[in-house]
Amino acid sequence: MTGFPLPPLDAVLAAATVVRLPLRTRFRGVTEREVVLLPGPERWSEFSPFLEYDDTLASRWLAAAIEYGWTPDAALAAPVRDRIPVNAILPAIPAEQVAEVLDRTPGVRTVKVKVAEPGQSLTDDVARVAAARDWLGADGAIRIDANQGWTVNEAVRVIEALAEYGLEYVEQPVAAEDLGALRARLAGTGVRLAADEALRLSPDPDAAADGLAAIADVAILKVQPLGGITRASRLAERAGLPATVSSALESSVGLAMGAHLAAALPNLPFACGLGTGALLAEDVTDEPLLPDGDGTIAVREVQPNPDRIQTLSADRARHDWWRARIERCYAVLSAS
Repeated sequence: MTGFPLPPLDAVLAAATVVRLPLRTRFRGVTEREVVLLPGPERWSEFSPFLEYDDTLASRWLAAAIEYGWTPDAALAAPVRDRIPVNAILPAIPAEQVAEVLDRTPGVRTVKVKVAEPGQSLTDDVARVAAARDWLGADGAIRIDANQGWTVNEAVRVIEALAEYGLEYVEQPVAAEDLGALRARLAGTGVRLAADEALRLSPDPDAAADGLAAIADVAILKVQPLGGITRASRLAERAGLPATVSSALESSVGLAMGAHLAAALPNLPFACGLGTGALLAEDVTDEPLLPDGDGTIAVREVQPNPDRIQTLSADRARHDWWRARIERCYAVLSAS
């Protein structure tokens, strides 16, 4: 799976530190994010699969962390740009809070709006998108992300309701097996479909990438879920679609991994979802990877602050839980 030799497990575990990062706003059902920082011999890296993921999926995240922390610059995909345009991320919040959240990402001209939140309605989604359009003005880009939350019929109804606000693309509105049917229903409308879970949660990402152009118009790439910079780059090439690099709600260390991937892609037509550092109330570095006033982030390595690591460090029970998870995921990688 990795395509490179694994370092000894003891080397991976030696200085692994679990930190808990509080969020400014509830996102993906959580108010804090647990991540494991790994001080690799080449650079700091991060392992942060979501808690509900099984070891097979989580092992891809470990492969990405090891690649980034242990691979010399010359062996990683070479960057072709030094800054990455990013979108703002808008959680499923009430419309009256939209401006306050988006004001944290000055200069961005693209907003990704979370929709299809359990317990919310189409009215809530429309109000949130309308507020985002008001904040952006007429010339900004809006994309929505439903995380497979709709049926095909529901997706068509919502997309029609949101058409007046202009949608750059609609990210994973339905389950992977329904994307093709939805695309057929939307033929002639000009609405693009972006595939996220259809690629990163597939048991066979290579096969999923090969068939992605038949069901989607844009490939969403996430460096940890796809197994690393090299792996994600190859999947993008196999998919043959315009790509957007997005985060998985990581610390600035994890965002630096995504920025390196975005910097290495030969064609990057859309703003990337790497501005999620603005959702964190605390980060592990004194120089977080946040959008500058021009709506871009720099492509650079991130150096955590030891004092911040100590302050944000999780308790011993969580360290033990994550160390055991790393051991299991390492076993998956070794077996493959």
